[in-house]
Amino acid sequence: MQPAPSLRPEITPQYRAEAEREIRAFVRGWTARDDRLAALSYGATFAVYVLTLWLAVASWPNGWLVAPLVVLNAFAGVRLYVLQHDCGHGSLFSTKRRNDLAGHGLSVFTLTPYRVMQSNHNDHHSHLGNLDERDTTEIHTMTLREWQAAGVWRRLWYRLYRHPLILIPIGGLFTYVLAYRWPKNAARVDPRGVILHNLGLVVWGALIWVLGGAAGLITYGATVFVAACIGVFLVYLQHNFEDTWWDRKPDLNPARAALQGSSALDLGWWFDLAVANITYHDIHHFNANIPSYRLRACHRALRQRYDVQTIGWAEALRSFTLKLWDEDQGRLVPFPRGARRVTPQSA
Repeated sequence: MQPAPSLRPEITPQYRAEAEREIRAFVRGWTARDDRLAALSYGATFAVYVLTLWLAVASWPNGWLVAPLVVLNAFAGVRLYVLQHDCGHGSLFSTKRRNDLAGHGLSVFTLTPYRVMQSNHNDHHSHLGNLDERDTTEIHTMTLREWQAAGVWRRLWYRLYRHPLILIPIGGLFTYVLAYRWPKNAARVDPRGVILHNLGLVVWGALIWVLGGAAGLITYGATVFVAACIGVFLVYLQHNFEDTWWDRKPDLNPARAALQGSSALDLGWWFDLAVANITYHDIHHFNANIPSYRLRACHRALRQRYDVQTIGWAEALRSFTLKLWDEDQGRLVPFPRGARRVTPQSA
């Protein structure tokens, strides 16, 4: 019996091209939008979000209920963000107008201005795997050569930046609580939308205060914190794992960057449900027209025909020890031990 073709082909350019054409034709069959499924996903997620937040605030006299409700609400918030991300791709509902209305409608609850998110994310898709365009990635990655040539302070900054206890909680809060209040490209993309978004957040916060008082605001702050941590955890794993792929033009292959440079996280059915299947990030990057409510089924069907590399919990957690892209080995590696600084003269 011949082995199944690899979803992440690495043998010859001809083999890669043939496999990519086959996979592209296969996943195209999963791009149909269904407004009923979209409305169900959108409405049910929003209902869970509102209900768990209200129950968490109402449960303050019985403190033991608050923590699990905060976690549930945080996952609902992450799921709303994924649905907003789908709207930005035009893949959730059947028309652009419905997607844009739904995306704007979620903006306050995801703490993310819709048009800015859409612009940033489209840049990310356009430059995926490009070592010369790393400013479009969510998580910055240095190469091993850059690390070896870096001075003490730059190394210290990067070590702190990539430490999970800083990257996840502080990075999450900085991104969703601060950076999106006036994103760096807001003036170019949608300054009016950002201002209206921020005003909407003020109104939302005031409503929580009126209905829940201090307990409401504290609970809401806790859910934002947990959701931000989950969000950065996912964003990191989507492109930071040992066998990811980066390159430079003219050798950069966008299809390979999507299939090999993006992860397929196999963290269980409940986790997939909680994050709207964004775990199957490889085929999402390969074809962003696949709606989130079809991603899991598409990926499972793909596994019946191709050798698909997936990442489980053990490898997912180990990926946080990988810090630098080694261009010679073509893989993500940990910080070197005792490596001397390499200057241009000594390189």
